[in-house]
Amino acid sequence: MKNKFLTSTIVLILGGFVTRILGFIIKIIYTRIILEEGVGLHSLVMPTYSLLITIATLAMPLAISKLVAEEKTRSIKIICSSIFIIILVNVMLLSTMLMTSKFIALHLLKNDKTYLLLLACTITLPFVSLSSIVKGYFFGKQRMIPYALSNSLEQVVRLILIVLFLPYFVTISILAAVIALILFNIVSEIASIIVFLFFIPKNALITKNDLKPNIHTIKEVLNVSLPTVSSRFIGNIGFFFEPILLTNILLFVGYSSDFILLEYGAYNAYSIGLLTMPSFFVAAISNALIPEMSKFYQKKNGIMLKRRFRQAMLISFLLGLVFSIFIFFFKEPLLWILYHTNSGIDYIKVLAPFFVLFYLESPLISTLQGLGLAKFTMKITLIGVILKNIVLAFFSFFRIGIYGLILSEIVNIIFVVSTNLYKIKKVMSTLPN
Repeated sequence: MKNKFLTSTIVLILGGFVTRILGFIIKIIYTRIILEEGVGLHSLVMPTYSLLITIATLAMPLAISKLVAEEKTRSIKIICSSIFIIILVNVMLLSTMLMTSKFIALHLLKNDKTYLLLLACTITLPFVSLSSIVKGYFFGKQRMIPYALSNSLEQVVRLILIVLFLPYFVTISILAAVIALILFNIVSEIASIIVFLFFIPKNALITKNDLKPNIHTIKEVLNVSLPTVSSRFIGNIGFFFEPILLTNILLFVGYSSDFILLEYGAYNAYSIGLLTMPSFFVAAISNALIPEMSKFYQKKNGIMLKRRFRQAMLISFLLGLVFSIFIFFFKEPLLWILYHTNSGIDYIKVLAPFFVLFYLESPLISTLQGLGLAKFTMKITLIGVILKNIVLAFFSFFRIGIYGLILSEIVNIIFVVSTNLYKIKKVMSTLPN
């Protein structure tokens, strides 16, 4: 079992690294092709798209993997019951988006071009949802090679489609190119599912009874998925309201739609994209930290608990410090080499010093989860989201452009890191040294 766990972990880390690198290359290429207007349009709809994916997938990968791993119910029964849930959710979501997309585009995002983009996002949801179910099954079976291969192929297919076809769509219009960029997800998700099909056991016995949705199994799936998706939902709701608040207030105080589109795109795609680029390393540390903290907390081993926490925080802080300093001083050549632009340079100047703290967020949250304080992290996430949007709304009235958003990001980082750190120290002070 230990060897299987170790092998799975190594495959996940390597697969995750390859996927991240491919994802980063994809972002560089498409931002160069669709130019700043396209980047702005893409950035405007991404918060809505993230929220839609969160609802459409309903944290199924985690729920299915947990239930499959427990082996209390036949895997095929879990999958069929999950598909039934996903079909219902997607039908409701698609119907809702068909009725509300125009309202969101015209009255919330204040940009009529985003209407077709929102419809394109909606079309991709069933494919993303189905792929998430299959991924959950293989994760639960601890078969990480198919999982890693499918993720990698998914990115490779997207990369090929972007390189071969996106330049053609740009000749039609920037809007057509962004629509195509979103719809490419359908092809990449299908490719991912096809990879999994090759690894499905050939001797699997499937009965008619297995194919029928089972009420008990549906309840089991929802009992795991709903609490998990609620915390993600909170974060995505905050992200959803971000461009809506920003756009409406900036238009109200006199900024043009073109200014908002270009600057919000520069902030999201270039500034934040560059600053969060090295976050893979910290994510790997955080994922490894949860089981360690859980193990030592259960044993009430305060010495090892504190040692692992200090090690994770020190490594994350040093990584954050090195990357933030490097990006701060080499922002101009980095932006030009990667994205062929200088947009977002001034935003990086302000954000980079605070992103040293940003790299501490993930290990802090992992530590709290390991200490059995997942509800506390959800509560702090909710308060942080509310605080961020209040600060964003307040400062946007002062006619400082996108800097209201940047200030809200800084306030959120400081609040989340300081509050979580205080809670961890409080808990650890009760443990024996």
